[in-house]
Amino acid sequence: MEFIADFHIHSKYSRATSRDMDVKNLALWAKLKGITLMGTGDFTHHLWLEELKHTLEDCGNGLFIHGGIYFMLTVEVSSIYSKGGKGYRIHNLIFAPSFAVVDKINNALSRRGANLASDGRPIIGLAAAELARIVFDIDENCMIVPGHIWTPWFSLFGSMSGFDRIEDCFEEQTSKIFALETGLSSDPAMNWRLSALDKFTLISNSDAHSPQKIGREGNVFDCELNYKTICEVLKIKDKKRFLYTLEFFPEEGKYHYDGHRLCGVRWAPKETRQHNGKCPKCGKPVTIGVVNRVEKLADREEGFEPENSIPFKNLIPFDEIVAEVKGVGKASLSVVREYRGYLAKFGTEFDILLKASKEELLKGLPAKLAEGVLRVRQGKVDIRPGYDGEYGTISIFGDKPKQSEQQLSLF
Repeated sequence: MEFIADFHIHSKYSRATSRDMDVKNLALWAKLKGITLMGTGDFTHHLWLEELKHTLEDCGNGLFIHGGIYFMLTVEVSSIYSKGGKGYRIHNLIFAPSFAVVDKINNALSRRGANLASDGRPIIGLAAAELARIVFDIDENCMIVPGHIWTPWFSLFGSMSGFDRIEDCFEEQTSKIFALETGLSSDPAMNWRLSALDKFTLISNSDAHSPQKIGREGNVFDCELNYKTICEVLKIKDKKRFLYTLEFFPEEGKYHYDGHRLCGVRWAPKETRQHNGKCPKCGKPVTIGVVNRVEKLADREEGFEPENSIPFKNLIPFDEIVAEVKGVGKASLSVVREYRGYLAKFGTEFDILLKASKEELLKGLPAKLAEGVLRVRQGKVDIRPGYDGEYGTISIFGDKPKQSEQQLSLF
């Protein structure tokens, strides 16, 4: 069975998230997007966990279901700690096969001083290796996946807070780590430049804080819908059953380039080196982004592709394409209305972005919008890269005049 999975999201109990991030709305938006399997996120938070237990139906195979959408129990944990005289801030995803295992994990973290009620993504004072040991001692069927591994401030390889080697982070637990999350600011091709990552399966997830953002990155499988099978596919990097990942154009991510947002300084790595990493306006160090960090650790040239790599496709969310064609913001009521209307015609967002033929697009969409979808599929977009927490901006049609709203009618 072919399906799309988005494992990393947050509930309404995490900071800076929409109050609509509940099970009902997640299931609703998953249907609109065309996602079959969602991570629950935030299972360490007692109120969210209570909602999950009362809302989700146990499938008996490590997955749960609500409203026709399957769920896997997941959480993101922020480890902030010191090691060897240096401070580290590492985000890790934990996947669990049952509520019984979740309860044990939560109890273990609470006993070690974690305030799990403070936020849906809790901060703990445990080293990543110790967190892994605790989780795997509870149940070896759990998965730990380092989250958005290149993000400067909170990640495995973060320029401001991370390590240069996975082994230095997870120590003796490294052999039990078999998947890594690329994050919005990098795609698999960037990660392929590090030979040390070849043995890991690269996954992509939305890290959504609102229902509309789920599926902006995802994973496409062709396997049985059960927890152990999915874990096995990821563990052995099974290319027959893990078909490809869905990716942001990484330039659109918030930390792709270097820079200093407060001063409006956005640099490619070469420019950063020319300025010795200092902002010319305020003199403070700029935030070193993902491209720069990848180049520092890479032992391969750009464009190298390992033999066992999982393919990927770069996409732009359909509402962003509609908004650009209309020349209005994607939160505009007219964009929301027409987005829903086109989904009603085609089925789901991913039916439009991935599956519909050119002929079907030209028949079911206005010509300019169909052209926009096709351009995105071909990678024919212009992007001003994101930097220092600022998302990049994408232009599909460059400086060409945009059609008016009157020209882009629903039918």
